[in-house]
Amino acid sequence: MSEQTLLQDEDFLLDDNLFDDEAFAQEEVVKAKPVKDISFFQQLPVQVTLELASAEMSLGELSRMGEGDVVALDRMVGEPLDIRVNGALLGRGEVVEVNGRYGVRLLEVEAISLTGAND
Repeated sequence: MSEQTLLQDEDFLLDDNLFDDEAFAQEEVVKAKPVKDISFFQQLPVQVTLELASAEMSLGELSRMGEGDVVALDRMVGEPLDIRVNGALLGRGEVVEVNGRYGVRLLEVEAISLTGAND
């Protein structure tokens, strides 16, 4: 046994600084993600739609409908309309007239972020 090194309890002790708060704080600083440059995406075209209201019905009910029938929608008159960008909700707004054309005035905007961090 003289040729083999015997391990003692001291050899298995953990470093006292292993769980020190400063060690964790330093690691967090090193691992901070850089701010992403999203200027490239500002040029990409998107589809903006204004959703007035919707209704759910069966295909049978829809097939029995004819000219002059009315479909009751899930919004009241005067409620804000949903503004969607490529199908995702951007916010809510109201229809306005601008130089003889329809427009939309933003009333509220959902919290969105392209950087991956939710604000």
